[in-house]
Amino acid sequence: MVSLRRPGDETLRRFLADQSHRAFTYTHVGASAGAPPSGYVVDRTSVVLGEGEGVFLAAKAAVQRWDPFRTGWIEAWPAGTPIRPGETVAILARTMGLWWVNACRIVHVVEESGPVVRSGFAYGSLPDHAASGEERFVVEWDRSENRVTYRIVAFSRPNHLLARVGYPLMRRTQKRFGRDSAAAMVRAVRSSAGTPVE
Repeated sequence: MVSLRRPGDETLRRFLADQSHRAFTYTHVGASAGAPPSGYVVDRTSVVLGEGEGVFLAAKAAVQRWDPFRTGWIEAWPAGTPIRPGETVAILARTMGLWWVNACRIVHVVEESGPVVRSGFAYGSLPDHAASGEERFVVEWDRSENRVTYRIVAFSRPNHLLARVGYPLMRRTQKRFGRDSAAAMVRAVRSSAGTPVE
């Protein structure tokens, strides 16, 4: 859905009610957990958030609150959507003077322990999404190095007619989201630790 103004809550509720019963727009559901399928553009973003269990727990909580989408021009709606498989969420993006509302469904949740502890989730695109594909958001604590990293892995191709026509803009927007999402996670972790945010 594309709009000149930010859609109101009732419009977004109707949008999600319609999209929640629809099928994914791609066949490789869950593939972001392994090797992305061929025929898609793959984006990878990572940023080191700090060290230790405290940083990992703060980052995990930030993902649960949808903080990676608090960029100033992207938001997840509703903001309190539980991170669990099957939940549908609208990702609102304001770019080029337009509001793009994209429908996604959570595919799986990541909770892994061991030498590398991981937490996060992946969601996939529904019919009313500019792109077709999947995106995975995970925080990792490598115990051997005591390092905490936030990682995004996404595979996509255009789905909406405007996205096909404006594909270079779509690619710039996707890369911008990766950078801004990483920065949002850095801010969230620093804020929870009481470290001044620059």
